Amino acid sequence: MAIEQGIWKLASTPGALPQKLRPTGLADESLLEEQIMQDVSILNRDWLLIGRQVRTGFDKLIDLLAVDANGTVIVIELKRDKTPRDVVAQAIDYASWIVTLADYQLIDIYQQFAKRYARSYATLDDAFEARFGISLDGVTLNESHQMVVVATQLDASSERIINYLNEFAQLSINAMFFNAFEDNGNRYLSRAWMIDPDEPPKPVARKANKEPWNGEFYASFGDDRPWELARRLGFIAGGGAAWYSKTLSMLSEGDLVWVNIPKTGYVGVGEVIGERCRATEYHFETASGAKTLLELASASEYPHLYRVLDDEEESAEYLVPVRWLYTVERSDAFSEVGLFGNQNTVCKPTTPKWSHTVERLKQVWNIAGE
Repeated sequence: MAIEQGIWKLASTPGALPQKLRPTGLADESLLEEQIMQDVSILNRDWLLIGRQVRTGFDKLIDLLAVDANGTVIVIELKRDKTPRDVVAQAIDYASWIVTLADYQLIDIYQQFAKRYARSYATLDDAFEARFGISLDGVTLNESHQMVVVATQLDASSERIINYLNEFAQLSINAMFFNAFEDNGNRYLSRAWMIDPDEPPKPVARKANKEPWNGEFYASFGDDRPWELARRLGFIAGGGAAWYSKTLSMLSEGDLVWVNIPKTGYVGVGEVIGERCRATEYHFETASGAKTLLELASASEYPHLYRVLDDEEESAEYLVPVRWLYTVERSDAFSEVGLFGNQNTVCKPTTPKWSHTVERLKQVWNIAGE
Protein backbone atom coordinates (compact mmCIF):
# COMPACT_ATOMS: atom_id res chain seq x y z
CA MET A 1 0.00 0.00 0.00
CA ALA A 2 1.21 3.49 -0.77
CA ILE A 3 2.12 5.64 2.22
CA GLU A 4 1.10 9.29 2.07
CA GLN A 5 2.52 11.74 4.56
CA GLY A 6 1.13 15.12 5.48
CA ILE A 7 1.69 17.83 8.09
CA TRP A 8 -0.95 20.27 9.31
CA LYS A 9 -0.39 23.49 11.20
CA LEU A 10 -2.92 23.67 14.00
CA ALA A 11 -5.01 26.81 14.24
CA SER A 12 -4.14 29.20 17.03
CA THR A 13 -7.65 30.67 17.28
CA PRO A 14 -10.91 28.83 18.05
CA GLY A 15 -12.93 27.90 14.98
CA ALA A 16 -10.08 28.38 12.51
CA LEU A 17 -9.19 25.53 10.21
CA PRO A 18 -5.86 23.67 10.42
CA GLN A 19 -3.58 24.46 7.49
CA LYS A 20 -1.92 21.70 5.51
CA LEU A 21 1.71 22.48 4.83
CA ARG A 22 2.86 22.48 1.26
CA PRO A 23 4.99 19.45 0.35
CA THR A 24 8.19 20.48 -1.39
CA GLY A 25 9.65 17.06 -2.13
CA LEU A 26 13.31 16.07 -1.82
CA ALA A 27 14.88 17.42 -4.96
CA ASP A 28 18.34 16.48 -3.70
CA GLU A 29 18.66 13.39 -1.52
CA SER A 30 22.26 14.31 -0.75
CA LEU A 31 20.76 17.02 1.50
CA LEU A 32 18.94 14.28 3.42
CA GLU A 33 22.16 12.33 3.66
CA GLU A 34 23.90 15.37 5.13
CA GLN A 35 21.16 15.79 7.73
CA ILE A 36 21.50 12.13 8.69
CA MET A 37 25.25 12.63 9.07
CA GLN A 38 24.54 15.40 11.56
CA ASP A 39 21.96 13.39 13.49
CA VAL A 40 21.39 9.71 12.78
CA SER A 41 18.30 9.73 15.00
CA ILE A 42 16.51 11.13 11.93
CA LEU A 43 16.61 7.47 10.90
CA ASN A 44 16.70 5.73 14.26
CA ARG A 45 17.74 6.94 17.70
CA ASP A 46 19.22 3.52 18.48
CA TRP A 47 21.82 3.51 15.68
CA LEU A 48 25.44 4.60 15.38
CA LEU A 49 26.75 5.61 11.97
CA ILE A 50 30.00 3.85 11.09
CA GLY A 51 30.39 4.50 7.36
CA ARG A 52 29.40 6.68 4.44
CA GLN A 53 29.95 5.86 0.78
CA VAL A 54 31.57 2.58 1.82
CA ARG A 55 33.25 0.85 -1.09
CA THR A 56 32.32 -2.82 -1.41
CA GLY A 57 34.47 -5.66 -2.63
CA PHE A 58 32.80 -5.37 -6.03
CA ASP A 59 33.52 -1.62 -6.32
CA LYS A 60 30.09 -0.24 -5.49
CA LEU A 61 29.33 2.37 -2.82
CA ILE A 62 26.98 1.83 0.13
CA ASP A 63 25.32 5.13 1.01
CA LEU A 64 25.38 4.71 4.79
CA LEU A 65 26.35 2.00 7.26
CA ALA A 66 25.29 1.83 10.92
CA VAL A 67 25.30 -0.51 13.91
CA ASP A 68 23.01 -0.88 16.89
CA ALA A 69 23.82 -1.74 20.49
CA ASN A 70 23.61 -5.48 19.72
CA GLY A 71 26.27 -5.24 17.02
CA THR A 72 23.73 -5.66 14.20
CA VAL A 73 24.93 -3.97 11.01
CA ILE A 74 22.43 -1.83 9.11
CA VAL A 75 22.82 -1.17 5.37
CA ILE A 76 21.10 2.11 4.50
CA GLU A 77 20.50 2.82 0.83
CA LEU A 78 18.93 6.02 -0.50
CA LYS A 79 16.73 5.63 -3.55
CA ARG A 80 18.16 8.67 -5.38
CA ASP A 81 17.55 8.25 -9.11
CA LYS A 82 17.22 4.46 -8.97
CA THR A 83 13.95 2.69 -9.66
CA PRO A 84 12.24 1.28 -6.54
CA ARG A 85 13.02 -2.30 -7.49
CA ASP A 86 16.62 -1.43 -8.29
CA VAL A 87 17.23 0.10 -4.88
CA VAL A 88 15.76 -2.96 -3.12
CA ALA A 89 17.95 -5.28 -5.21
CA GLN A 90 20.97 -3.08 -4.57
CA ALA A 91 20.45 -3.17 -0.81
CA ILE A 92 20.35 -6.98 -0.91
CA ASP A 93 23.46 -7.03 -3.09
CA TYR A 94 25.31 -4.85 -0.59
CA ALA A 95 24.14 -7.03 2.30
CA SER A 96 25.65 -10.06 0.54
CA TRP A 97 29.02 -8.33 0.93
CA ILE A 98 28.41 -7.08 4.48
CA VAL A 99 27.75 -10.63 5.69
CA THR A 100 31.32 -11.60 4.73
CA LEU A 101 32.96 -8.93 6.89
CA ALA A 102 34.84 -9.76 10.08
CA ASP A 103 34.61 -7.41 13.04
CA TYR A 104 38.07 -5.93 12.45
CA GLN A 105 37.01 -4.93 8.93
CA LEU A 106 34.04 -3.00 10.35
CA ILE A 107 36.42 -1.39 12.82
CA ASP A 108 38.62 -0.30 9.90
CA ILE A 109 35.58 1.05 8.03
CA TYR A 110 34.69 3.20 11.03
CA GLN A 111 38.25 4.48 11.45
CA GLN A 112 38.34 5.62 7.82
CA PHE A 113 34.90 7.18 8.24
CA ALA A 114 35.90 9.00 11.43
CA LYS A 115 39.06 10.37 9.85
CA ARG A 116 37.42 11.48 6.62
CA TYR A 117 34.41 13.16 8.25
CA ALA A 118 36.08 14.38 11.46
CA ARG A 119 33.86 12.42 13.82
CA SER A 120 34.04 13.05 17.55
CA TYR A 121 35.59 9.65 18.27
CA ALA A 122 38.52 8.22 16.33
CA THR A 123 37.86 4.56 17.14
CA LEU A 124 34.75 2.42 17.02
CA ASP A 125 35.44 1.29 20.59
CA ASP A 126 35.14 4.85 21.90
CA ALA A 127 32.21 5.80 19.65
CA PHE A 128 30.28 2.66 20.60
CA GLU A 129 30.75 3.14 24.32
CA ALA A 130 29.87 6.84 24.11
CA ARG A 131 26.73 6.10 22.09
CA PHE A 132 25.40 3.05 23.93
CA GLY A 133 27.12 3.15 27.29
CA ILE A 134 28.56 -0.35 26.92
CA SER A 135 31.95 -1.64 25.85
CA LEU A 136 32.38 -3.07 22.37
CA ASP A 137 34.40 -5.90 23.94
CA GLY A 138 31.21 -7.57 25.10
CA VAL A 139 29.43 -7.33 21.74
CA THR A 140 29.70 -9.60 18.72
CA LEU A 141 29.72 -7.43 15.61
CA ASN A 142 27.87 -8.55 12.49
CA GLU A 143 26.14 -11.63 13.86
CA SER A 144 23.14 -10.30 11.96
CA HIS A 145 22.34 -7.45 9.63
CA GLN A 146 19.43 -5.40 8.38
CA MET A 147 18.68 -3.48 5.21
CA VAL A 148 16.82 -0.19 5.04
CA VAL A 149 15.69 1.51 1.83
CA VAL A 150 15.17 5.26 2.15
CA ALA A 151 12.75 6.77 -0.36
CA THR A 152 9.93 9.26 -0.85
CA GLN A 153 7.76 6.44 -2.18
CA LEU A 154 7.87 2.88 -3.45
CA ASP A 155 5.71 1.22 -6.04
CA ALA A 156 3.31 -1.54 -4.99
CA SER A 157 5.52 -4.24 -6.49
CA SER A 158 8.54 -3.19 -4.43
CA GLU A 159 6.45 -3.14 -1.28
CA ARG A 160 5.24 -6.67 -1.99
CA ILE A 161 8.85 -7.77 -2.50
CA ILE A 162 9.91 -6.28 0.85
CA ASN A 163 7.02 -7.90 2.67
CA TYR A 164 7.75 -11.25 1.04
CA LEU A 165 11.46 -11.12 1.92
CA ASN A 166 10.63 -10.41 5.56
CA GLU A 167 7.89 -12.97 5.89
CA PHE A 168 9.14 -15.93 3.87
CA ALA A 169 12.82 -15.41 3.00
CA GLN A 170 13.82 -14.53 6.59
CA LEU A 171 15.56 -11.33 5.47
CA SER A 172 15.37 -8.23 7.64
CA ILE A 173 14.61 -5.44 5.15
CA ASN A 174 12.51 -2.34 5.68
CA ALA A 175 11.65 0.89 3.91
CA MET A 176 11.64 4.38 5.33
CA PHE A 177 9.76 7.22 3.67
CA PHE A 178 10.69 10.89 3.93
CA ASN A 179 8.90 13.99 2.73
CA ALA A 180 9.82 17.66 3.00
CA PHE A 181 7.36 20.45 3.78
CA GLU A 182 7.56 24.23 3.86
CA ASP A 183 5.83 26.89 5.92
CA ASN A 184 6.71 30.59 5.63
CA GLY A 185 10.30 29.83 4.70
CA ASN A 186 10.74 27.11 7.35
CA ARG A 187 11.41 23.60 6.09
CA TYR A 188 10.33 20.41 7.82
CA LEU A 189 11.02 16.73 7.36
CA SER A 190 8.57 13.90 8.07
CA ARG A 191 9.37 10.20 8.37
CA ALA A 192 7.35 7.00 8.21
CA TRP A 193 8.33 3.33 8.32
CA MET A 194 6.82 0.73 6.05
CA ILE A 195 7.17 -1.96 8.75
CA ASP A 196 7.08 -1.14 12.45
CA PRO A 197 10.79 -0.97 13.42
CA ASP A 198 9.96 -1.98 16.99
CA GLU A 199 8.91 -5.43 15.81
CA PRO A 200 11.64 -7.98 16.53
CA PRO A 201 13.84 -8.09 13.40
CA LYS A 202 14.24 -11.40 11.64
CA PRO A 203 17.85 -12.52 12.13
CA VAL A 204 20.13 -12.99 9.19
CA ALA A 205 22.76 -15.55 10.05
CA ARG A 206 26.25 -14.83 8.85
CA LYS A 207 28.49 -17.56 7.55
CA ALA A 208 31.80 -18.23 9.17
CA ASN A 209 34.61 -17.10 6.93
CA LYS A 210 37.61 -19.31 6.38
CA GLU A 211 40.87 -18.81 4.58
CA PRO A 212 44.00 -20.93 4.14
CA TRP A 213 46.02 -21.32 7.32
CA ASN A 214 49.06 -19.02 7.27
CA GLY A 215 51.32 -21.62 8.93
CA GLU A 216 51.57 -19.72 12.24
CA PHE A 217 50.09 -21.03 15.50
CA TYR A 218 48.03 -19.39 18.21
CA ALA A 219 48.71 -20.24 21.86
CA SER A 220 46.66 -19.38 24.91
CA PHE A 221 48.79 -18.95 28.02
CA GLY A 222 46.55 -19.29 31.08
CA ASP A 223 46.28 -16.14 33.16
CA ASP A 224 46.91 -18.26 36.28
CA ARG A 225 50.30 -19.33 35.00
CA PRO A 226 53.61 -17.46 35.56
CA TRP A 227 54.17 -15.54 32.32
CA GLU A 228 57.32 -13.80 33.52
CA LEU A 229 58.89 -17.18 34.31
CA ALA A 230 57.89 -18.53 30.90
CA ARG A 231 59.22 -15.38 29.30
CA ARG A 232 62.56 -15.67 31.10
CA LEU A 233 63.08 -19.40 30.55
CA GLY A 234 61.37 -19.81 27.18
CA PHE A 235 58.28 -22.02 27.20
CA ILE A 236 54.51 -22.18 26.83
CA ALA A 237 52.43 -24.58 28.89
CA GLY A 238 49.07 -26.16 29.52
CA GLY A 239 47.61 -28.85 31.73
CA GLY A 240 45.12 -29.79 34.40
CA ALA A 241 43.27 -32.01 31.92
CA ALA A 242 44.11 -33.74 28.67
CA TRP A 243 41.93 -31.26 26.77
CA TYR A 244 44.28 -28.42 27.79
CA SER A 245 47.59 -30.18 27.21
CA LYS A 246 47.04 -32.39 24.15
CA THR A 247 46.95 -29.50 21.64
CA LEU A 248 50.55 -28.68 22.61
CA SER A 249 51.44 -31.77 20.55
CA MET A 250 50.49 -29.82 17.42
CA LEU A 251 53.72 -27.86 17.74
CA SER A 252 56.99 -29.04 16.22
CA GLU A 253 60.48 -27.64 16.14
CA GLY A 254 60.66 -24.57 13.90
CA ASP A 255 56.98 -23.60 14.24
CA LEU A 256 56.09 -19.96 14.90
CA VAL A 257 53.66 -19.36 17.75
CA TRP A 258 51.90 -16.15 18.88
CA VAL A 259 50.99 -16.13 22.57
CA ASN A 260 47.90 -14.57 24.11
CA ILE A 261 46.90 -14.35 27.77
CA PRO A 262 43.08 -14.50 27.84
CA LYS A 263 41.41 -11.27 29.02
CA THR A 264 44.85 -9.62 29.08
CA GLY A 265 46.29 -9.58 25.57
CA TYR A 266 49.11 -10.77 23.36
CA VAL A 267 52.48 -10.97 25.08
CA GLY A 268 54.93 -12.64 22.70
CA VAL A 269 55.91 -14.57 19.63
CA GLY A 270 58.49 -17.31 19.46
CA GLU A 271 59.98 -20.23 17.56
CA VAL A 272 59.40 -23.72 18.90
CA ILE A 273 62.67 -25.50 19.72
CA GLY A 274 61.40 -28.84 21.04
CA GLU A 275 58.47 -31.20 21.41
CA ARG A 276 55.81 -31.33 24.12
CA CYS A 277 56.99 -32.92 27.35
CA ARG A 278 56.03 -33.21 31.00
CA ALA A 279 56.72 -29.82 32.57
CA THR A 280 58.53 -31.36 35.56
CA GLU A 281 60.91 -33.34 33.32
CA TYR A 282 62.25 -30.67 30.96
CA HIS A 283 65.69 -29.26 31.78
CA PHE A 284 66.42 -25.58 31.20
CA GLU A 285 69.96 -24.38 30.73
CA THR A 286 70.83 -21.87 33.45
CA ALA A 287 74.00 -20.20 34.67
CA SER A 288 74.24 -22.90 37.36
CA GLY A 289 73.56 -25.81 35.02
CA ALA A 290 70.52 -27.68 33.72
CA LYS A 291 67.52 -27.44 36.03
CA THR A 292 63.85 -28.42 36.02
CA LEU A 293 60.94 -26.16 36.80
CA LEU A 294 60.58 -27.85 40.17
CA GLU A 295 64.04 -26.50 40.96
CA LEU A 296 63.33 -23.08 39.48
CA ALA A 297 59.79 -22.30 40.62
CA SER A 298 58.10 -22.59 43.99
CA ALA A 299 54.61 -23.96 44.54
CA SER A 300 53.29 -20.46 45.12
CA GLU A 301 54.84 -19.20 41.87
CA TYR A 302 53.73 -22.14 39.71
CA PRO A 303 51.04 -24.14 41.57
CA HIS A 304 50.09 -26.19 38.47
CA LEU A 305 53.38 -28.09 38.76
CA TYR A 306 52.52 -29.35 42.23
CA ARG A 307 48.84 -30.22 41.85
CA VAL A 308 49.16 -33.76 40.43
CA LEU A 309 50.82 -37.00 41.37
CA ASP A 310 53.51 -38.52 39.16
CA ASP A 311 51.15 -41.14 37.75
CA GLU A 312 48.41 -38.70 36.73
CA GLU A 313 49.56 -38.22 33.19
CA GLU A 314 46.38 -36.68 31.77
CA SER A 315 46.06 -33.95 34.39
CA ALA A 316 49.77 -33.15 34.54
CA GLU A 317 51.32 -29.90 33.39
CA TYR A 318 53.07 -30.01 30.00
CA LEU A 319 55.25 -27.51 28.22
CA VAL A 320 56.79 -26.77 24.83
CA PRO A 321 60.17 -24.98 24.81
CA VAL A 322 60.31 -21.76 22.80
CA ARG A 323 63.02 -19.35 21.67
CA TRP A 324 61.35 -15.98 22.04
CA LEU A 325 61.58 -13.55 19.13
CA TYR A 326 59.69 -10.82 20.94
CA THR A 327 57.95 -10.59 24.31
CA VAL A 328 56.45 -7.95 26.58
CA GLU A 329 55.55 -7.90 30.23
CA ARG A 330 52.01 -8.86 31.18
CA SER A 331 51.28 -5.21 31.98
CA ASP A 332 52.22 -4.24 28.41
CA ALA A 333 50.11 -6.91 26.70
CA PHE A 334 48.50 -5.78 23.46
CA SER A 335 44.74 -6.05 23.21
CA GLU A 336 42.08 -4.41 21.08
CA VAL A 337 38.69 -5.31 19.65
CA GLY A 338 38.99 -7.49 16.56
CA LEU A 339 41.95 -9.67 17.57
CA PHE A 340 41.73 -13.45 17.41
CA GLY A 341 41.12 -15.40 20.59
CA ASN A 342 40.48 -19.08 21.32
CA GLN A 343 40.06 -21.29 24.37
CA ASN A 344 42.32 -24.04 23.04
CA THR A 345 45.88 -24.01 24.38
CA VAL A 346 47.16 -24.24 20.78
CA CYS A 347 45.28 -24.00 17.50
CA LYS A 348 45.73 -23.39 13.75
CA PRO A 349 43.38 -20.45 13.00
CA THR A 350 41.77 -20.29 9.57
CA THR A 351 39.71 -17.12 9.91
CA PRO A 352 40.44 -13.70 8.36
CA LYS A 353 40.69 -12.39 11.92
CA TRP A 354 43.90 -14.40 12.41
CA SER A 355 45.67 -12.76 9.47
CA HIS A 356 44.54 -9.39 10.79
CA THR A 357 45.82 -10.24 14.28
CA VAL A 358 49.26 -11.25 13.06
CA GLU A 359 49.56 -8.11 10.94
CA ARG A 360 48.49 -5.89 13.84
CA LEU A 361 50.99 -7.51 16.19
CA LYS A 362 53.78 -7.04 13.66
CA GLN A 363 52.85 -3.37 13.34
CA VAL A 364 52.57 -2.71 17.07
CA TRP A 365 55.72 -4.65 17.95
CA ASN A 366 57.61 -3.39 14.90
CA ILE A 367 58.36 -6.89 13.68
CA ALA A 368 59.35 -7.08 10.03
CA GLY A 369 57.37 -9.51 7.88
CA GLU A 370 58.88 -12.05 5.58
